[in-house]
Amino acid sequence: MKLYLAVAVLMLAFVAYTEAQEETIEQRFATFRDQMAEMSKNLAEKAKTTFEQFQTSDLAVNSQNWFREQYESLKAKVGEIGQ
Repeated sequence: MKLYLAVAVLMLAFVAYTEAQEETIEQRFATFRDQMAEMSKNLAEKAKTTFEQFQTSDLAVNSQNWFREQYESLKAKVGEIGQ
């Protein structure tokens, strides 16, 4: 009888201890919010870095120069026609 009582008391103590260790819903949402904020910050930094690398890439620079040259030649042709 004393053994059953001791086991029951130990089980109650264990349950009380584990319940005290669990996070509340508010704490879980706060943790989730912090994780999402960190993830979105990292994503924004990576996107910014990628965009900056693309702007300085050879493809972007060459394309920009080509479009500028085409615009200038078209502008010169329109200027010749208008005179």
